[in-house]
Amino acid sequence: MSLTHLSAALTGAVVGAAAGPALRSAVSRHTAAPRLPLLQAAAAVPLALLGAATGFTPVAAALGWAALLGVALAFVDAAEHRLPDALTLPAFAGTALLLGAAAVLDGRPGVLIRCLLAALALGALYGAMALIAPLGLGDAKLAPTLGALLAWYGWGAVLAGLFLGFLLAGLYGTALLLTRRARGGDPLPFGPFMLLGALAAVLLAA
Repeated sequence: MSLTHLSAALTGAVVGAAAGPALRSAVSRHTAAPRLPLLQAAAAVPLALLGAATGFTPVAAALGWAALLGVALAFVDAAEHRLPDALTLPAFAGTALLLGAAAVLDGRPGVLIRCLLAALALGALYGAMALIAPLGLGDAKLAPTLGALLAWYGWGAVLAGLFLGFLLAGLYGTALLLTRRARGGDPLPFGPFMLLGALAAVLLAA
């Protein structure tokens, strides 16, 4: 790992830990918030991983914003089985703004077309699945954010993030069934797996 990427990883960890109190406040508006050290660690780890993978590139701010909001969303979804608009909408708005700035700074304005198309495609896909499958509209509102971010790295990353999200959810659900901690009809929060799948796809692509 280069010194630049190591510095970015350390910066990400510090930013994630520092954002802990704000994230705790955001989570507490929707469910009982976890202990602050747990929330700080949950935010510091993905930001450190993203920093190590991407360094101080223009897209880092968009990834960091989505990761921080994603941590709050994951805790709320795990506890309440819902992804509130108060978190999904700012996640998308901030990501769109920061991706636009990153495209200008990186000299790649054309990539925004792919990001927009991916956001629309994943939003439509999850919206359709919410009508016929046990997925919520909150998942459909989170999907455009993840689609736009993944499309920065190409359509392959979009497909990888989509596949990994379903794979991780399937493995977790299977583990719950095998250990008899859940039954077939029990609800499963899908948001955390969407986020983990997207994180893994970004790390692989970057």
